[in-house]
Amino acid sequence: MNLILISLLVLGITGLVAAILLYLIAQKFKVEEDPRIDQVQEVLPGANCGGCGFAGCRALAEACVKADSLDGLLCPVGGAPTMEKVGAILGLAAGAAEPKVAVVRCNGTCEARPKTSEYNGVRTCQIQHNLYVGETGCPFGCLGCGDCVAACQFGALSIDEKTGLPVVDEEKCTSCGKCVKACPRNIIELRKKGPKGRRMVVECVNKDKGAIARKACLNACIGCGKCQKECQFEAITVENNLAYIDPAKCRLCRKCEDACPTGAIHAVNFPPRKPKEEAAPAAPAQNVEPKKEEA
Repeated sequence: MNLILISLLVLGITGLVAAILLYLIAQKFKVEEDPRIDQVQEVLPGANCGGCGFAGCRALAEACVKADSLDGLLCPVGGAPTMEKVGAILGLAAGAAEPKVAVVRCNGTCEARPKTSEYNGVRTCQIQHNLYVGETGCPFGCLGCGDCVAACQFGALSIDEKTGLPVVDEEKCTSCGKCVKACPRNIIELRKKGPKGRRMVVECVNKDKGAIARKACLNACIGCGKCQKECQFEAITVENNLAYIDPAKCRLCRKCEDACPTGAIHAVNFPPRKPKEEAAPAAPAQNVEPKKEEA
């Protein structure tokens, strides 16, 4: 019995000494953390989506506290209002940042890109992409399994049953970038919303030569360069048989849209164009009889 008590006493003393040593070590090596980090984290939305470029809201809060300026720091979920709160806590001016939105660069609808095979495996884009070209003849286009939809925690993406393509709800999109990372074909990108939400986008990423791309999808960019020649602002470049519109240079004139022979260029959020007025028909020519000379 005494042996048991002695053992318990020794264990208790050992545990107490170890606890005291751990406490002293923790006090000696503890790192003082700026209390403003917790304050900043409280005003952040807590989505931890990584759209800000950091591992989560805590990491963004630490970066904001350590920074001398909030320029280049943005919470895409909370947007400007949240960054204004952060600026008020830190005594810094919130950096101006133009909002972005996810853009789907594929217009290979079911009609333009018919199926050539049937995929019966696990319905994920990543697995299907790793296995083969996909159910259509286009090795670049959307696979339609919805990996991007599953990745979006804000419900901003859905698959259109008619076209088989993902659709972005711009009101819900926070430009967190998770759909961009989820797409194995890299057809989704974050772009600036543009004035009044208007943008010109080449909805294709096919880099095959024109005839091959056209055979796989009727709406594919064929790299003909007509849009590039039409653009007066040098906003369009054609590389690897694919046109791309630089949103920083684009003036939204829509001339490239008219020049594209395959309809690969789309004007987003523009008002419908007015129908062209038909020219009035010319008046029929009147036959004028010559006057008879008087006798």
